[in-house]
Amino acid sequence: MKVNRSLLIALVLATLAVGLAGAAPEATKLKPQQAPPPAGPDLDLDHAAVEYLADLDLLVFEVRVAGTAGGTAPEPRGSMDGAPVLGYVFPTTLKPQDVGFAAGEGTVALAVTAHPDFDDTPLWDENGNRRYDDDGVVFHTHWVVLVADDRVPGGLAVAEIAASEIADTLPPTNPGMPMLLDSPGYSVVLRGDSLKVLVPASRVYGQRQFNYDAVVAYMEVGPGEDRPLLGVYQVYDVLSGDLSLPYEVKTRQ
Repeated sequence: MKVNRSLLIALVLATLAVGLAGAAPEATKLKPQQAPPPAGPDLDLDHAAVEYLADLDLLVFEVRVAGTAGGTAPEPRGSMDGAPVLGYVFPTTLKPQDVGFAAGEGTVALAVTAHPDFDDTPLWDENGNRRYDDDGVVFHTHWVVLVADDRVPGGLAVAEIAASEIADTLPPTNPGMPMLLDSPGYSVVLRGDSLKVLVPASRVYGQRQFNYDAVVAYMEVGPGEDRPLLGVYQVYDVLSGDLSLPYEVKTRQ
């Protein structure tokens, strides 16, 4: 059965909006396996922008926070089960195939994440120490496809796939995990209150007109049938207030 993309996105947004409004969690909601980082100015959004620089054929995604961008990171858990992930996330109206996934449904988001317990960017050396397996705590980029998941308080999780589908569904820069997640290796620039991501327009098949929002969220890895593989457990801030994706890309010649 074909799923209506607009209807699915509306369901996802409504689910998260209810959580942000402070509704009491249902008994079936899962709790995070460790305490999320405390809320604070590093996780409080002040501004977001996506600008297309025509002379460089480059998209620049930016958020500014009340504190220091990237100044807060989760504490390591020591295992993959419940491993914490903190992310500055740009949900967009891009389609999965625009960022290298197979065609499908869900909300495509650019996520800038830090997670000290594992490294999921095997092609990139973000900390510049000439090793490729110890960079998880450094803020780095992922494309993900988010879908509704009512098991977790944030109402969202990264869409999962069968391990046998990885080769046909994900781009070759993915880290081999059975979910709609890629590790594209875009440059992340942290300067004071600003976080910027540099995305060549060619890497999104020339898409320069789309809508977006900005979110700061805490996620956890949850192997097993009872938890999503990567679910959202706490939302710190949503720039629009209702995750309506109201912002548009601006072009600078």
